[in-house]
Amino acid sequence: MAAPSAARKTPLLFVHGGSHTGACYVETPDGRSGWAPYAAAHGRDAYVVDWPGRGASPVAEPFAALSMQTVADAVAATLTQIGPAVLVTHSMGGVIGWRAAEMNPKNVAAIVAIAPGPPANLQPALDGAEIARIRAEEPERWAALGRPAAMPEGQPAPVVRETALAMWANSDRFPHDAVEAYLGGLVPESPRAMNERSNFNGSGLRIAGPDALAGIPILLITGDQDPRHPRVADETIADYFGADFIWLADRGLRGHGHMMMIEHGHDVIADIFLNWLDERGL
Repeated sequence: MAAPSAARKTPLLFVHGGSHTGACYVETPDGRSGWAPYAAAHGRDAYVVDWPGRGASPVAEPFAALSMQTVADAVAATLTQIGPAVLVTHSMGGVIGWRAAEMNPKNVAAIVAIAPGPPANLQPALDGAEIARIRAEEPERWAALGRPAAMPEGQPAPVVRETALAMWANSDRFPHDAVEAYLGGLVPESPRAMNERSNFNGSGLRIAGPDALAGIPILLITGDQDPRHPRVADETIADYFGADFIWLADRGLRGHGHMMMIEHGHDVIADIFLNWLDERGL
């Protein structure tokens, strides 16, 4: 989406999370304009991608075997085409963003990470038995680890309606009158990628370390009604990278969950990170 020709700023590259597509940045389920056109109206070219195997993006390998590295490769290649650009990532897309930025740092002007998954550097390697034990005996730790699960990798993992309602469509600010439209836009996920997100058997996507992203301004934003992202989890990521961290409730913005880009009040959140970029001359 192209910005007005006058006074263009650093472009944005929007990377969605697991079981979603780039549509979540274009329009909300109840028909409101999304973050990408909002950013374009405020002077920034906005690029929205689908992961390989989603929407208009083809995939060369069996979808169930799609790795997060494959997606990171695609994002890094896109950055070469359009960069330098600001990476705006979400959830599992956050993991992809850390790796893509490490691969192509000269084309990453900044990172805005929305409730991002951590690099595997910050996660313990878990087998199925340990995941089950943590879930049963340490529920707070299980939540802080992103509620890991061990997925069978033979077939694409379908969206579980109950999980989507509890984890993504749960917040006070979610457009509940359009929940069926939202659920209808969700897509199956690569079980390999899901296992990598949980660092199942040490399979998670790692980076060389925080110095790999040194010099790239980073902002993390998290809502107070996101069950998979308690404050301590995302603060840990921010501390690791030396990033700025915004807990939206601290700004008086309560009731936001995991899908803040489609919730009511999403434009206020866009203003927060767009102003953050403006303050850094980006």
